[in-house]
Amino acid sequence: MNLNSTNLENDNVLLESLSLNHLDKLIPVAQEDGLIKYSPSVIHSKEFLTNYINTALELAKQEYAIPYAIYHKGNNCYIGSTRFGNIDTVNKVVHIGWTWISKTYQGTGINRQIKFLMLKHAFETMEFEKVSFRIDERNIRSRKAVEKIGGKLEGILRSNVILPDGFRRNTCCYGILKSEWPAVKSEIFNKN
Repeated sequence: MNLNSTNLENDNVLLESLSLNHLDKLIPVAQEDGLIKYSPSVIHSKEFLTNYINTALELAKQEYAIPYAIYHKGNNCYIGSTRFGNIDTVNKVVHIGWTWISKTYQGTGINRQIKFLMLKHAFETMEFEKVSFRIDERNIRSRKAVEKIGGKLEGILRSNVILPDGFRRNTCCYGILKSEWPAVKSEIFNKN
């Protein structure tokens, strides 16, 4: 299993290994109002974003995460962050999440391209058997996006995450299996 952090890219987007050098480039996105209202993370200030990046980097050192900054090639700018996390090399399961993308780029197909790059890497390079996604039950937009790329709802964890405002969210658990990847790749991602 190859867990080395490597940049992932296509013609439109580059997923670049996250570092503190991205802080000033990402802070304008992180400060967009309501960007991650369904997340337990807090990123809206330089201090909070620094802590967020440092936590991601510490998890990467422990081989528990592979965090990325998202770079839009056409517009020559950083538009958010995403990561592989909860890496379980024994059971060969990895989560894709912690994704936040500037509102300017939401609904443009960029997130779909990012997910394709990550799924392809997870199944074909890192050789995981399952990719999981965890989404706030109320976040219908993200849930539908994961369903559109082949994610199957596996269950709901009730009242399992506390958000910064004190709300206890229910978390929807989605998954894609390696055995499903060939069909997902050809039938969903290779459609015109």
